[in-house]
Amino acid sequence: MTHFIKNLREMKSLVALCMAFVFYVTNASDPSPLQDFCVGVDHPNSGVFVNGKFCKNPKDVTINDFLHKGFNIRGDTNNTDGAEATLIDVKRFPALNTLGVAMARVDFSPFGLNTPHLHPRGSEIFAVQEGTLYAGIVSTDYKLYDTILTKGDMIVFPQGLIHFQLNIGKTDALAFVSFGSQNPGRVNVAEGVFGTTPPVLDDVLTKAFKVDISVIQKLRSQFSDQHVSTSAGRSILTLLSQSL
Repeated sequence: MTHFIKNLREMKSLVALCMAFVFYVTNASDPSPLQDFCVGVDHPNSGVFVNGKFCKNPKDVTINDFLHKGFNIRGDTNNTDGAEATLIDVKRFPALNTLGVAMARVDFSPFGLNTPHLHPRGSEIFAVQEGTLYAGIVSTDYKLYDTILTKGDMIVFPQGLIHFQLNIGKTDALAFVSFGSQNPGRVNVAEGVFGTTPPVLDDVLTKAFKVDISVIQKLRSQFSDQHVSTSAGRSILTLLSQSL
């Protein structure tokens, strides 16, 4: 009988531990809002601070806080890529704070490219309004999933995966985008390697890309004038001496 009671106590302890683990896992994500809304403001006029923003006093909120105009304005595609993504996130539309959504419009000139990039904080759904686009996704095992999109097509780009779109038509193209985050962020692959400040060390890039330093310098020059030279005197020895 004593042995049975001991086993029963151990089983209860194990169940309690499992329940605590499940509770922790299910509550480890961002919490649900505890108020109707939190229109973000840069300077506090209330005591509530959520997601890096002070909440505008609800008594001062009007319908205008929930409106954003100008989404119909075409992005400036007069650039080297021939495309422009106009992101409407919490920085441009403070009412999105705590709501977990954002939008963008992507405009393409003929043969324009929305360069390979990723969004670290949100998945994306991409809907083609006009034009014909070649789009692709790169998985973590480096498999490419690519397709041709036309008007009315939609595609999903999972959070954190590299993706891109290329206008393969002779006319302008347009897509509307939704994100599952108020601040999805964007990391351009090329700029993230060759356009950083300070520059990534030459030793890293020459070994990673299996090329001579002259190639790295040429690639850097495409993204910032300050990176035309080598890594501005930065070396492994310099970094080691600074860390000591």
